[in-house]
Order: sequence, then C-alpha cells, then structure tokens
Amino acid sequence: MTRGTAALPSPGHTEEMLALASRMADASGDILRRYFRKDVRFDDKADLTPVTAADREVEKLLRGMIEDRFPDHGIVGEEFGAVREDAEYVWVLDPIDGTSGFVTGKPLFGTLIGCVRAGAPLFGIIDHPALRERWIGGVGVPAVFNGKRVRVRPCATISRAMLYATTPHMFVGSDAYAFEALCEAVKRPQYGADCYAYALLASGFVDLVVEAGMKPCDYCALAPVVEAAGGIMTDWEGRPLTLGSDGRVIAAGDERVHGSALKILAAGGELKQGG
Repeated sequence: MTRGTAALPSPGHTEEMLALASRMADASGDILRRYFRKDVRFDDKADLTPVTAADREVEKLLRGMIEDRFPDHGIVGEEFGAVREDAEYVWVLDPIDGTSGFVTGKPLFGTLIGCVRAGAPLFGIIDHPALRERWIGGVGVPAVFNGKRVRVRPCATISRAMLYATTPHMFVGSDAYAFEALCEAVKRPQYGADCYAYALLASGFVDLVVEAGMKPCDYCALAPVVEAAGGIMTDWEGRPLTLGSDGRVIAAGDERVHGSALKILAAGGELKQGG
C-alpha cells in the first residue's frame, strides 16, 4: 500500500468507481471546452477567488452522476459543499482547478475528481480538457497518462530539483519565509501551473511541488496519482494527506528531495518565528 492512501476495496468496486470517474471527466471536459476562451463572466467568492457558470454547471453534473450511481457515497465539492462526509467512500471534486487561468485563457486548468476511503485518498483523475490530457492513478491503480504508464524521475539532491508552486503569494507569515528558503535551495522555482504541475511531476518532468492554502478538493485527487507514479505527497510535517489536513502540501518524485524540502521548510519557518 502506498503511503498515506486507503486500503484497497474489492477490484470490481474500484473498477466500477473508476469507470464512473472517467465518464465524469469526459462529461466535464465537454462542458468546459464549450466555455473556454469565450466571454465567460465570473464572480468573486468570499476568499476573492473567481467562480464562473462553468464551475457550477460542471459540479452539478458530476454530483448528479455520483448520486445516480452511488447514492450512499459522500461528496465534497468546491462550489456546493459536502454531503454524507462521514461515509466510507467520499468523492472530492474541483470542477475547475485554476479558475483564474481559465478566465484568462490559459489552458492549464483542470478538473479534479478524487475518491477517499475512510478519509484517505484512494484514487484520482487529473483532467485537462483544453489539452485533452488525463492522468489517472491510485491505490492498486497504476499511474497512466492518456492510457500510458508514467513514473516520477529520480533526483538525488534538492539543488537539482525543479520546483513548482501556483504562486508565491499563496504563502503567508512564516510559511512565506520558509518557502523563500526552499526557493534558494532548489535549481529553479517556477509558477502558474496549478494542478498541471502535479501531473507533470507524475510524468517525470518536475521534481517538487510545494503549496499552501489548499482545500481537500485541491489535493485529494492529486495525491493518489503522484503516489501511484512512485512519488510521495504529504503535508509539511511529512504526514499522509487526509480530508482533515491543513492545506500545506509537498509532492516530490524522489524521497531524498522530499526529506530535504521538509527540513528546509521547518527550519525556515522556525527562523522567522524566532525573529
């Protein structure tokens, strides 16, 4: 069993859920391609992140597909909250991860469809409809990109690591100082890929993704794909991710880089707190 993931249910049940998840990704992609690079208006949510009619239409559709096939499963969605959150199986949905990119015409936005069992990530789909690229992976489910097996790449030292984060502005307080220390240690920090960065890590093109302020709908689909590809994804304390994690995440293709990043983030944050 991969680190931080749930025990495997019966193969037939997993296949049934994955088949539904793939149909959900197909359906969401059809909707989002219809909206993309059109005159899509958006509103600001309470946290000042944008939301569009496309976000809401996709999530309503996905929730309905789950309710029709697995009415006893829970659902946690970015736009419409949670139902049956204490169920054994809970679907975790982000209809558009990277809505800011979506409304500005950038094709790296994705739909995230994850499922957790007993609170721990079980499998996930990272779907990029504008690019027609899809990653799937989970516990007992090999990581694939458009049907072909993928794997993370080795990286011996943090100084050789290519780092991604969506934006440096997602880090506040001592986290900002800790992230700055990490940027100084890696080969190069890069920004702006949203969930695409984790997919690229699973395919062996990126070594490290570090972010903060994440919600379960942001990371629950990502972790099983990264780990199925041979990587590791935890919180900043090195603990497995769950529905209750604090939103600070590290994904790495090599455990050596993961361990180094944990130490640098911890030391950077403590130094700031110490004055």
